[in-house]
Amino acid sequence: MHAQHKKRKEVSDRLARIEGHVRGLKKMVEEDKACPEILLQFIAIRAALNKAARIVLEDHVETCLKQAATSGETEQTLQELKDALAKLI
Repeated sequence: MHAQHKKRKEVSDRLARIEGHVRGLKKMVEEDKACPEILLQFIAIRAALNKAARIVLEDHVETCLKQAATSGETEQTLQELKDALAKLI
C-alpha cells in the first residue's frame, strides 16, 4: 500500500501547465516558427518536467520512505526508488 502523497495537487497543476506548453510547442512547429524559438520551448518543457519529478521524489522521501521504515519494508521501497531513478536519470 502506498502512502497518500501530500504534493499530488501541486504535481497535477504543474503537469496541466506542461500540457499547455506542449500544445503551444506543437502549434509553433505547425506554424513553422524559427528553430531557436522551438528549441527554447523544448528546454523550458524539460525544465518543468524535471521540477515536477523533483517534487514527486521529495514527496516520495517524505511519505513513502517514512511509511516503509515504519512498516519494515525499507529494502523493497529503496530498491523500487533506485530502479525508478535509474530510468529517470
